[in-house]
Amino acid sequence: MIKPTAVRKNYTGAILKMINEAGFEIKALKLVRLSRDQAAAFYAVHEGKPFYDSLIEFMSLGPIVAIILEKENAVKAFRNFIGATNPENAAEGTIRKLYGTNLQQNAVHGSDSDENAIIESDFFFSKMERY
Repeated sequence: MIKPTAVRKNYTGAILKMINEAGFEIKALKLVRLSRDQAAAFYAVHEGKPFYDSLIEFMSLGPIVAIILEKENAVKAFRNFIGATNPENAAEGTIRKLYGTNLQQNAVHGSDSDENAIIESDFFFSKMERY
């Protein structure tokens, strides 16, 4: 997912270009704005953590771009490709280093496991919306 700050700063096209050039195939894509309840549902795994409330607030501030990607070992490949969660620690040339603002506004979200990728894909897309 491309997060609100990156969408607002018009980084969507550049990020999608990088994703395509890295060999990821886009299987579904949409621009949506999460309500607070939807953001809370999506990030329920983090409920109770110190950053949870600010994360929900941030993720419901503006539109996001939800994406399903496909590639060999897609989850691991994408996590390496986007860089460390904190843009300050991300490798040069990664999406988070190039387009992230801070730890929370780090430009993109990537699933952390194949299981969560399925759950997160089902959250945003019906079967009919997938290529």
